[in-house]
Amino acid sequence: MTTDTPRILLFDIDGTLVATGGAGAVAWKQAFQELHGIPADIGKFTDAGMTDPDVGAKTFEAVLHRKPTPRELAQLVQRRLEHLPEAVAQSKGYRVLPGVPERLKQLSHDGHLLGIITGNGDGAAAIKLARGDLNRWFTFGAYATAGVDRPGIVRVAVERGEAMLGSDVPNTDIYVVGDTPLDIDAAHAVGCTAVGVATGKYDREALREAGADHVLDTLEEQLPLS
Repeated sequence: MTTDTPRILLFDIDGTLVATGGAGAVAWKQAFQELHGIPADIGKFTDAGMTDPDVGAKTFEAVLHRKPTPRELAQLVQRRLEHLPEAVAQSKGYRVLPGVPERLKQLSHDGHLLGIITGNGDGAAAIKLARGDLNRWFTFGAYATAGVDRPGIVRVAVERGEAMLGSDVPNTDIYVVGDTPLDIDAAHAVGCTAVGVATGKYDREALREAGADHVLDTLEEQLPLS
């Protein structure tokens, strides 16, 4: 049944749609080893919800004790992407999170417009979604690029979603679905409705404290599209 009031629904990837079992960290480690001779552990220096360029830059600074040049950061992100397909394919911990395929299909068939908002670059996002056969549900998205923060990513996604629908949508009817306080902050910075999903590193209470408008245990629950 198609709804008369379609919403724009923007989904984070890591911890919201899939868990990659540390595949991203494996690819970063290989990139640092090849380019700089240091097997950097990104988990020591980064927080959930950070963008790929920020992860690369922060880790670079921590292990090499200086900021990367823009070219060094670009090369690092590019080399990491080269290794990501194998890392995702070989990850024993990769899984699509509970209820995700069924919920995305239902929301799409109800007439809502589904997009991606992610701290991954577009290539990394596609790789992470491909193993779970999830790319089919997303007709647009906004991704990480150097110098763009998470609110900026949401802002771009809103513009692209509205362009696809051919009309302005009240930002309160645009839902950002994510698993971290950074997702919630980014949603509110653009005036969108923030839905926290407790399938990542943060539980329901932490997401509520971060200011989520709604909190779900998993995407097995219906989105509150009132």
